[in-house]
Amino acid sequence: MIMKLFEKLLAIDRRIIFILIFLSVAIPLLFVIGFKIEVTPEVENVYELVDSAPKGSHVLISFDYGPSTKPEIQPMAEALIRHCFRNDYKVICTALWPMGVQMCMEAIDEVSPDFPNKKYGIDFVNLGYKAGGLVTINLMGRDFCSAFPTDAANTPIDELQIMDGIKNFKRLKFIIGLSAGAPGLKEWVQVGHDAYGIPLAGGSTAVQVPSLSPYVNAQKQLTGLLGGLKGAAEYEVLINHPGSATKGMDAQSIAHLVIIIFIIIGNIGYFVSKKNEKKIS
Repeated sequence: MIMKLFEKLLAIDRRIIFILIFLSVAIPLLFVIGFKIEVTPEVENVYELVDSAPKGSHVLISFDYGPSTKPEIQPMAEALIRHCFRNDYKVICTALWPMGVQMCMEAIDEVSPDFPNKKYGIDFVNLGYKAGGLVTINLMGRDFCSAFPTDAANTPIDELQIMDGIKNFKRLKFIIGLSAGAPGLKEWVQVGHDAYGIPLAGGSTAVQVPSLSPYVNAQKQLTGLLGGLKGAAEYEVLINHPGSATKGMDAQSIAHLVIIIFIIIGNIGYFVSKKNEKKIS
């Protein structure tokens, strides 16, 4: 009886397996299941830094990534902007990568419907992209207007209400760097934190985490770090707003479970069939 069952399972059309994997990924992306996600201290530190500033504070988020790493980092951007808007911060966005400008606007467009009172130029601004990495960050630290004389829409920044009194890094409460490589978070550590002393936290792809974790140290070169999709999902837990990262983790967990089940069935079926062949011979 058991032998026949395994023979049937081993003979399953592989197209059925593909369909099951597809459904195990697609369904959690459409409907939030909300598996329990443990929050790590590194992510909690980012949350506490963002949550600790007084209302009306000016903060800077740098979008240093592009479409290829959007699935991992964009959920972080949306969760961080949501948290900043909820706390009534003034959000200044910059980009050290050309496509970061688009990533910024897409994140704001995703969050803005929940905050209809937030106005461009008053509550948030996209200053656009500037090449130069370390040099650009250092220039912003001395004089924003020299680095970004206009915003992404070519409006002079001295005409934007949000930039009133913001000449350099001095009045920023913190900086968040969202990074997929260089220039990115390491450059922000070297200049933004080490040279100008601004509290700094960040988010990165999962593969970058081992190289960035040493900066989360006693000197708080990085106050905290969001690592990959799981880091974004942890932040969504802290702001109590399940989003695309939570759905992604659900889909990943179920897909892994289905794959593991088929691996177990395949291995048991293989050994049972081998044992049966020996008995017959």
